[in-house]
Order: sequence, then structure tokens, then C-alpha cells
Amino acid sequence: MSQVTTSFESLLEAERQRLRQQAGLVQIRHFRRPEERAFTAEERDHVTLLFGGLTWKHEELIKAVFLGNGYKCEIVPTPNVAAFQLGKEYGNNGQCNPTYFTVGNLVQYLQGLEAKGISRQEIINNYVFFTAGSCGPCRFGMYEAEYRFALQNAGFDGFRVLLFQQNDGIKAASGEPGLKFTINFGMGMLNALHLGDTINDLIFQIRPYELKQGETDKAFVEAVDALCVNLRDRKAFEFMEDAPKWLTSRAGRKPALKNTASVLCKIYDHLYGKGFREALDTCRERLNQVELDRLRVKPIVKITGEFWAQTTEGDGNFHMFRFLEREGAQVLVEPIATWIAYMIYQVRMNAVDRKHLNFKYKDAKWFDVHKHAVNELKFRMKWLSLVAGEGMWTLFYHRVTDRLGGLTHHLIPQKELARLAHPYYHKLARGGEGHLEVGKNVYYTENHLCHMVLALKPFGCMPSTQSDGAQSAVINQYKDMIFLPIETSGEGEVNAHSRVQMALGEAKAKAKLEFENVLKSTGKRIEDIRSYVNDHPELKKPFYKVPHRKGVAGTAAQFALHVNDRMNSGRRSRVAAL
Repeated sequence: MSQVTTSFESLLEAERQRLRQQAGLVQIRHFRRPEERAFTAEERDHVTLLFGGLTWKHEELIKAVFLGNGYKCEIVPTPNVAAFQLGKEYGNNGQCNPTYFTVGNLVQYLQGLEAKGISRQEIINNYVFFTAGSCGPCRFGMYEAEYRFALQNAGFDGFRVLLFQQNDGIKAASGEPGLKFTINFGMGMLNALHLGDTINDLIFQIRPYELKQGETDKAFVEAVDALCVNLRDRKAFEFMEDAPKWLTSRAGRKPALKNTASVLCKIYDHLYGKGFREALDTCRERLNQVELDRLRVKPIVKITGEFWAQTTEGDGNFHMFRFLEREGAQVLVEPIATWIAYMIYQVRMNAVDRKHLNFKYKDAKWFDVHKHAVNELKFRMKWLSLVAGEGMWTLFYHRVTDRLGGLTHHLIPQKELARLAHPYYHKLARGGEGHLEVGKNVYYTENHLCHMVLALKPFGCMPSTQSDGAQSAVINQYKDMIFLPIETSGEGEVNAHSRVQMALGEAKAKAKLEFENVLKSTGKRIEDIRSYVNDHPELKKPFYKVPHRKGVAGTAAQFALHVNDRMNSGRRSRVAAL
């Protein structure tokens, strides 16, 4: 009898719940992000920060800044196919390429620590993973959850994943945060990022033309090591010790003025200080020892696409950069600085688009002059701060590129990229690189800065797929454009390389024809130009600046035109002397 009563009561309760839910009376339990165990200041001396996913240049420089600011830090190695397979094993189905490679690589690294005799609990307590987080229409917004899910499945439940955008995982509810964003830390990271971008650009400009194979890689390793020493061991600027006496004597008596002057002096020291400038000069001198033969005819391939796929240097993009160089191409990479400039620009454009939604006095009548003035002033202040931020970011980037020889390509104005892309892809469409893929394709084609554009993106990447759809209209508009989208995954390397080879054949023919036309226009033989170059060793130096000619893309063609001008100028000088 009691069993019948229990069964009846459970059925009755189930029916009550159904009726409550139907009437909208059931309280819905919303999902809440799991609480992350904080990384606190007390843990800095024994907790190691792990990070990776960028080029080896960026990673070594960023590690130097972490170490210089008192953190324990290690670089997670470049992910390989085995890491990809681990990511698929422990992660959800349907995730994109960067997720599988990154989380699988992290699991692989942690398993390696465990194999060395470190217990899982020690790993969970003494290591944290530091990476980027985001939101938006693509799967990037779910990376954080995927990392935790895969780590839990791999047996590392509780391992901390700290994001750039989050607060809770970096700062404790009370007390000092474990990762403290000081002036020295922030400006050091700024320098590391800009140095990484500049050196990454330079290595791909120099290596295809090196006379002695392997000399470029050797020079760049030595140069990066020297820059890392500067970033790691540099003495922090102390206002009362290092500032001029006339300034410290006046500002030292006023705490507010002293603090402001100290911050400004620290920023200036990081950006333009003597030690940093000397480190850049030493780096430039070392790189300038590599000898080049710029008369090798090579097609220039501009790399675009999804951020991770166009940045990493491993199995994640089929080692595409090295493959292109082996096939006789010069690679034109994209700096991370472009992506950051794009994000600043997006915030500014969204502020303009949502201007009236963010007014303080939304109900202001036409005659409320004061309210309209307040609304406009608030908007203009925000707008000007973002314009100033864009300008300062570009200025700080170019100070490094100019000091390191001036060969690195300057950042393209975001306004220009948006203008070029807008007829095909709306500049406010979010996700991935937004309109950048289309804008770069048009910009580099219109300005004859490359022979081919190669877009690398993960398999099934939604924003890049949208861009590829728009690119069909772009290609119809620019008939001579060579554009190839390649989707990457843990498999398919042979197929991807085969497709690139076919498109690269067209680019090679385009570069060869361009060089032949240029050489014909000079009226000189290639042997005459080579002989002149051999007689003038400065022309073999990497940082010898060759002026860019409008309408000419190839390095060899540009160089031949410049040498021809020098030869003609020398001949005119001799005739004038007679």
C-alpha cells in the first residue's frame, strides 16, 4: 500500500510541476559561468604562467617581459598534429581548429609535466594558462568553456585558465591581483608586441634573398636574444633617482605632481629611453650583416585570414610560410598590431553608430540647448579619446619599425581598409576579422603590393566563410587578382599544399613577366646590373632602402629599377665632369 501511495504522490508532483511550468510559475535556473579560483599576489613566487599560440619571436619577447616583472613564465611549444588529436579526444565535437590545437597542446604539455614526476594536484596548484578571450558571433566566445571542459576530461579539473578580458580569474575578491598591470608591465608588453611584429615582418623580407643559407635565422635568433635581455634585465625607471634634479626638487614636494611626473617619465623611458634605443640599434646592426641578392625573382604572397591561422608557425596552418619560401615565394605577413588597431576602430565606429542610444538626455526636446550640448560633448570626448588611441598606437608601432631600419610595412589606416571593403562587406559586421580580409585583398591588389593573396582560416570558420563569399564579388571586379582561400585543420596538408602550388604557379608567371618588362624598360642586361651591385656592396645590405615604384610589386623588379637609376645617375655625373 505504501508503495502505491509513493508512486501516486510522485506522479501528482510531476503533474503539478508540469502545470506550473505551463503557467510560467517555475523559476528558471539560468546558466552562470563557473567560479574561477583566483590567481593572487601571494602565489607569484611559485605559480608559473603558461602561454603560447604566437610566433616564436613574439613569445620569447613576451616571456622576457613576464620574467622582468617578477613572474614565473613558460612558453607552451608550438602545437602539432598530436596536440590536435588530443584536443578532439577531450573536447566537444564541432569546435574550430584553433580550439583543438590550443587546448590539446595545453593538455599535452601538462601530461609532459606529469610524466616528469609532478603530481596532478601540484600542476593544478602551481600552473595557470594565460590566453585571450572574447565574445561575439563566432566560436571564439566559447574557447574558455572548451578549455575547461577538455581539461576536466583529461583529468586536470580545476586547472586555471585566465583571460585577458576577465577580472575574476586574475584578481581575487579581496587583496592584490596575481597579475598586476603596472606601468612597467604594460609598456614592456607594448614594446614586446611591436618588436615581435617588426622582427616577424623583417625575417620574411630578408630570408628569401639571403646569399648564405641559414644566415638570416642565425642573425635573428641572436638579435631576439639580445632584445630579450634588454626587456628582462632593464632597470626600472625611478623618478626620484633617475629624473633630472631640477624636476625632482620641485615635484618631490607635491605628491600628486610627483606621481603624475613619475608615470609620464616611466612611459617615456620605455618608449624612447636610451637603453631601449641602444638595444634597437644593436639589433639593426646585427641584422644588417646578412648579405642579400635582391635580383632573385620571387612572387610576393600576402597572408590574410583568421587571426590564429595566419599567425601560428606550425601544423596549425600546415607550416605554410616555410612551404611558400621553399616554393620560391616571398611571404608578406600581417602584424598583430593591425588586429588591435581594427578593434579600436570598431569601438569608435560602434560609438558613432550608437551615438543617440547612449545619450545622457535621450528625451531632450529640440529647444533643450543645454541637454543637446551635454549629449554632444559626452560623445565627442569618447570619440576623441578613441581617435587619440588609434593615433598613439600607430605612432608607437612606427617608432619601432623606423628605428629597426624602416623596411617594415607601416600600418594601413583602418579608415582606408573600411572604405575599400564596405561595398562588399559592411564595416560594422562583427566576427573574426570582420571586413579586414576583404579590405586587405582590395588594398594590396589596387596598390600593386603583392602578386597573390592567400587567406588562411580554420575549417568551418564562420566569419572567414562570410568573407570568402564576399570575395567572389571582389574577384569579379579585379580580373587580374590571384586570391586563394585555404581552410586548415589537423589533416589535409597535402591537398592544401597542392592548391597553393597551383595558384603560386600563376603568381610566379606574373612576377616573372613583371621583371622582364621592367628589365626591358631599363635597356640593360641582367649581367650589367649584377656587375654594378657587386661593385657597390651597400646594395647587398638588408637595410639599404629601395624606393617603392607605383605599379610594381616584385622586390627584384623594384631593385632593378633603382639600380638602373643609380647607373644612369653615375653616367650623367661622369659626362658632366668631362
